[in-house]
Amino acid sequence: MINHTMIVSFDQPLPDAELDQYLADIEQVMLDSGFVQSVATRRHIPVPGEEAIPALIATAIVQVAVADNDALAKAFTAPGMHEVIDRWQSRHPYKVAWANHEPLA
Repeated sequence: MINHTMIVSFDQPLPDAELDQYLADIEQVMLDSGFVQSVATRRHIPVPGEEAIPALIATAIVQVAVADNDALAKAFTAPGMHEVIDRWQSRHPYKVAWANHEPLA
């Protein structure tokens, strides 16, 4: 199994309802792909002073579990995936860093 962990960082703060909708949209399109075993999303928990660190600071974390590399590639080419990403990028630009790894626990 492979976990695909994405660190999502919006350029500007989002209202809570908007962030909740983004996370719900990403989760649903991933599940609808039929190639993922699970999806978990969480908000970043800010720590005082972190904004002074020159790093990509998360707005949210998305973790997707897939069986293998093939399933991961297919999940990101599934119908609807790029439409959801493009829609959110056009409304609220964001950056994503990610890591593919074995389960941590």
